[in-house]
Amino acid sequence: MVPSPVGELTLVARGTALVAILWENDKPNRVRLGQMRVNAGCAVLQETARQLGEYFTGTRQQFDVPLDFHGTPFQQEVWRALLTIPYGQTRSYGEIARQIGRPAAVRAANGKNPISIIAPCHRVIGATGELTGFAGGLHAKVSLLALEGITLSSDREALKTGHARRRAVHIDTAQGCLF
Repeated sequence: MVPSPVGELTLVARGTALVAILWENDKPNRVRLGQMRVNAGCAVLQETARQLGEYFTGTRQQFDVPLDFHGTPFQQEVWRALLTIPYGQTRSYGEIARQIGRPAAVRAANGKNPISIIAPCHRVIGATGELTGFAGGLHAKVSLLALEGITLSSDREALKTGHARRRAVHIDTAQGCLF
């Protein structure tokens, strides 16, 4: 277990690659892993914990631990697409679907992402900017987006339509400015 600002995380490896980051209150069958055993000395788990610590303190924007996604070919395609979303940016489910050229079931595949945070499914939002389901809970999604300098807010048009619109607000911590 790795403590974090979004709750205890369980890291899972197979061989020399990370296969899952599980949430404290994760649904038991969201990620199917089979038999597991505790191995605190596993190098990839130690490195993942170190990099997550850096991410949560704001000193890391990209991860470089080896990943091993287990899922259907379609799920793996969606999860690889998540890896292309830059730190501090969001994409809609539709944008991900267009990126991979497959309009079906991106939301369902995203929800089964076994390597949350590193494969940043928290950066995927609804087409109108609304926050949608997240395995770690919407409070964790909001926290992760805020950590990356993203806030989702509404504007006048959104108030008229009843839909939240996304607007990224980035905080330059070096300058102490909001722009």
